[in-house]
Amino acid sequence: MSPSADTHCPYCALQCAMTLTPTDAAADAATTPVTVTGRDFPTNRGGLCKKGWTSAELLRAPSRLGAPLVRGADGVLHEASWDDALDLVAASLRGIRSEHGADAVGVFGGGGLTNEKAYLLGKFARLALGTSRIDYNGRYCMSSAAAAGNRAFGVDRGLPFPLEDLDGAETVLLLGTNVAETMPPFIGHLAGAQAAGGLVVVDPRRTATARLTEDGRGLHVQPVPGTDLPLLLGLIHIVIAERLVDLDYVDSRTVGFERVRRSVAAWWPERVQSVTGVAALTLKRLARRLASGRGTYILTGRGVEQHVDGTDTATAAINLALLLGLPGRVGSGYGTLTGQGNGQGGREHGQKCDQLPGYRKITDPEARAHVARVWGVDPEAIPGPGVPAVELLKMLGAPGGVRALMVHGSNLVVSSPNVLDVRAGLERLDLLVVCDFFLSETAALADVVLPITQWAEEEGTMTSLEGRVIRRRRAITPPSGVRDELWILHELAERLGCTAAFDTDPETVFEELRLASEGGIADYSGIDYAMLDRGEAAHWPYPRGGTGTPRLFAERFAHPDGLARLVPVAVRETARPAPIGAEITLITGRLLEHYQSGAQTRRVPELLEARPEAIATLHPATGLRLGIDDDDEVELANHRGVVRCRARLTPDIRPDAVFLPFHYGDDQAANLLTSDAVDPISAMPEFKTSVVGIRRIAAASLRSAETGVPA
Repeated sequence: MSPSADTHCPYCALQCAMTLTPTDAAADAATTPVTVTGRDFPTNRGGLCKKGWTSAELLRAPSRLGAPLVRGADGVLHEASWDDALDLVAASLRGIRSEHGADAVGVFGGGGLTNEKAYLLGKFARLALGTSRIDYNGRYCMSSAAAAGNRAFGVDRGLPFPLEDLDGAETVLLLGTNVAETMPPFIGHLAGAQAAGGLVVVDPRRTATARLTEDGRGLHVQPVPGTDLPLLLGLIHIVIAERLVDLDYVDSRTVGFERVRRSVAAWWPERVQSVTGVAALTLKRLARRLASGRGTYILTGRGVEQHVDGTDTATAAINLALLLGLPGRVGSGYGTLTGQGNGQGGREHGQKCDQLPGYRKITDPEARAHVARVWGVDPEAIPGPGVPAVELLKMLGAPGGVRALMVHGSNLVVSSPNVLDVRAGLERLDLLVVCDFFLSETAALADVVLPITQWAEEEGTMTSLEGRVIRRRRAITPPSGVRDELWILHELAERLGCTAAFDTDPETVFEELRLASEGGIADYSGIDYAMLDRGEAAHWPYPRGGTGTPRLFAERFAHPDGLARLVPVAVRETARPAPIGAEITLITGRLLEHYQSGAQTRRVPELLEARPEAIATLHPATGLRLGIDDDDEVELANHRGVVRCRARLTPDIRPDAVFLPFHYGDDQAANLLTSDAVDPISAMPEFKTSVVGIRRIAAASLRSAETGVPA
């Protein structure tokens, strides 16, 4: 039996540490191949959530793919050999490129891929395929926060300080994040703020996180959905009007104060109250608390970022933090909470349409020359910038658009906005290739499905929400019929006649990544597997011969002059449609038991049994108005699609909203209803608020626990 392996959870960016110990699974089919033990680590301190504790069940789930699948002339997916499947993919790609050009091939990556896979996928797209058409699902997750961080600070790292720093905080403002359900071990770091009565949660719902403020432990602010930007502008107005600005900090470390001061002049508290529904006195109380100097942190999540004005909203939060003098000071700060497991590293090394490794801009001649030297090619061989995810998906099967798509680590027909249009685009393709562990809703549409290794079966690195590079270690041998994506990319590159190196050894790929990132914003050149295996903390930037950077901005920001930018932003009244008549605002989000599209967690019996179906939660007053009772079957609809599910009445949501989780597929996919309108800066879709009608369609008829994907 193999020795235990110290690794990290396969789910969120908290990257909780765990130890995997192989079991004698062969002797008992009901035994998982490894046992999971929580391991002490700064983020989780030995704790895991339900998803982490049950993660081993995925390794030998009955529905796991064990051989490549190729769609036959009968329209059905059939098992095939690896050689036949890869030969077919390569031949099809060559034909499509020859007939339609290199940009007729697209690549869609994921924020759960290791750094090595994300790096090699970007290299594969640009050299082996010669296409600019690559983007990834992090566009749906972190793009607005990243855009805001880049223009304010000159760098995008989710948390520019270690998570442990929150332990000493007395005031923590959480905007649009439900950490108690999305990353439960996180809440241990909020105990100090709770004890000081300073935990503030802004959310239209009384979530598990919002309930942490009860009993004098803080404040829950419940604004009208979609009004986070006016709320923040109002707080900035109060901070300036009441002379709560840290003028020494603003004068010495920022530029742009006068423009921001003028831009918020019209957002006096009573006006903000009329727009957001938050009392003027509450706004003043909150602004004064934030300015009290009691170890204050401001943290944002997807709830305020996944909007067509998400970049401006995140920018307003940064402006507030800068005016209070928080970023870069010991015991205070601003950060954004990365969601996907490698959402940080996944956006640094080449999956994004406008980016090269090290978070370099693909349009920068020096960046192109540097990466070209590492890759051994002429800079002209590297395509220019592509298009972001939503635009890429709109090109599928369109004249002059993308004819073939390779999907890695993403379940597009559940996680993308305006799902019916995405499905139609996928069905128009000449070739759809999906790499996955299971036959996800997207894989079920593919022409070729390639089964891949899972986290306990592979080596590599991830980058946590703190910008800390950590090791993923192999605990068990993968099933004989699956392959690592590094091997798949190597094999396809050879078949496509690409002479650039595509190594299959993760450490060798990481060594190349180090060289490619050297001198970039996200510089990993001083990090290697040996130091990570010794347990050394490695926060980027970590230049060769230097040290890591657990805390950014202590002396300067990343702009050439070292100063942060205060950027004025404004409310666009037409940013999103407003409900009319009986319409209501739909809010989407996550549940404790599930993760992302649910492609993994809906295959864990314990998690599926706990949350077998999508439930629409409504306020009792809304139910009374619409004639909907608890457990009634309801239909949520707009011009994009229809979702049918059960209703649950609870006072934990505002009467002007309905909540739907986004983990389910088919006719319960929340993204059937969401808009593919995007933020003009980040290209983030409007996930969090959509206008829907809702009606009762039948009396309660409880669904069976088998709803969803079979375990």
